[in-house]
Amino acid sequence: MVSAVLALVLSGCGSIATVLQSDADAARDLRKQKTYCQSIPRMYSGLAYDFCVLNAPPDPTGFLAPFVLLDLPLSAVFDTVALPYTVYRQTTDGNLSIYWRKGGY
Repeated sequence: MVSAVLALVLSGCGSIATVLQSDADAARDLRKQKTYCQSIPRMYSGLAYDFCVLNAPPDPTGFLAPFVLLDLPLSAVFDTVALPYTVYRQTTDGNLSIYWRKGGY
């Protein structure tokens, strides 16, 4: 039971979704949530990811919000540890774009 909950929390972790996955996968995950965010910074991207999930139409089941609120402090810790890498990625690649500006997806 504990491992199932841990797997669910980690699979939805904003930091893991943005730092360890490809940009395309992270953007696709946010598009599935129908977030209103257009892009997120790479520094503290896990926190930005979580806030973008919260800045989406409400989940009709109400199941997602408690996990996102639980993930916020975890993402803050992971984002702080990953800061040297994400600062480098921010300076070389810029923000993580959720929607392409031209041609869109």
